[in-house]
Amino acid sequence: MDNGSEPGTPAGRGEPDIIGRSKRLWLLPDGRCLVQIIPSLRSFTYHRDEIVERTGPLRLDFYERAAARLADAGVPCAFRERVSADSYVADYCPAPPFEVIVKNRATGSTTRKYPGLFEDGAPLPRPVVKFDYRTDPEDQPIGEDYLRALDLPVEEMRELSLAVNDVLRSWLRPLEVWDFCLIFGRTADGGLTVISEISQDCMRLRHQDGSPLDKDLFRDGVAGEEIVNQWSRVLDVIT
Repeated sequence: MDNGSEPGTPAGRGEPDIIGRSKRLWLLPDGRCLVQIIPSLRSFTYHRDEIVERTGPLRLDFYERAAARLADAGVPCAFRERVSADSYVADYCPAPPFEVIVKNRATGSTTRKYPGLFEDGAPLPRPVVKFDYRTDPEDQPIGEDYLRALDLPVEEMRELSLAVNDVLRSWLRPLEVWDFCLIFGRTADGGLTVISEISQDCMRLRHQDGSPLDKDLFRDGVAGEEIVNQWSRVLDVIT
């Protein structure tokens, strides 16, 4: 696996204002932010956390196209424009410690945490939406009433997540979206907007031949160069 360093600081920028698991962020004076992707891949379940060079630009290639599709469908998204191979400008909305996961197949945490309910990889009769509390070292499922107690718009987040699911499944066909996660931020007027990256790092995506085109390759121990090759296959299929 590649062991390169983090991407260099964008020209004219000092230390980032926020450093996350896979991104560095600089606040801009107009209410937006500059986001730089760190080419890191992380899996708590499989005890792996590594830098895999060239995955950063590939993630942004995917996200740039996905954000355009969401905008065309009327789904609010913080992404504004790409400014380099690994950086983009977005509306700044503080990230809450919650994420929304949409599952079209029983896989990952579904079969690991709830053994015996579904066969691994089985199609679900309808998309399942669940909420996780984002905390180290491993995100945890959280009951929706906790979110309601915090005055979070649970039903609106659910509806928007399903709308994103419809957009992604239609756009990516014949590739198959097994699951993905989203983070919603609140805009200045109180509305919801998707602030999380949408890419192979944040979803399970399968080629029509059944092979993974996502972070499952990393989870399975595939070498960095092969991960790059397989993720590049996605860009040959989508527009």
